[in-house]
Amino acid sequence: MACPCGSGRPESQCCGPWLAGAPAPTAQALMRSRYTAYVRQQIDYLLETHDPDTRAQVDREATARWAREAQWTGLTVLDVVAGAEGDEEGEVDFEASWSAAGQNHTHRERSRFRKVEGRWFFVGGSVPKRNPTRVEPKPKPNEPCSCGSGKKYKRCHGQNAGG
Repeated sequence: MACPCGSGRPESQCCGPWLAGAPAPTAQALMRSRYTAYVRQQIDYLLETHDPDTRAQVDREATARWAREAQWTGLTVLDVVAGAEGDEEGEVDFEASWSAAGQNHTHRERSRFRKVEGRWFFVGGSVPKRNPTRVEPKPKPNEPCSCGSGKKYKRCHGQNAGG
């Protein structure tokens, strides 16, 4: 059976060994195996691979509820910074998709990992800021500026906007 992490390999040759207790060789392998653990609802694995310094802060019940209620639909790795076998720290930027209660969702995160005594652990993650989305069309250069100054857009807020 194909591994849920999206690697294209059989689970037995991908995340399966890590879920069975073998140490993940890279930060990306650990991140992929943690996604698979959510799919398989293996909450103990998620806790065991969480940084020992902050593991006690993990809400086991909330984690289990999310894993149980979500229909996991895909994982896409967007970027990997360090985290190779010889590294001590690494980051993986990814998107995980799921559906719940008839709604589709995507979670993007840059996860941080560190190695402790030869094993990789999830330290934490941050959600990248999204660029604001323009709702109305950008004014043309000779139209009045939308700030209400009475100046043309190109002589007001358009000067540094490339417009």
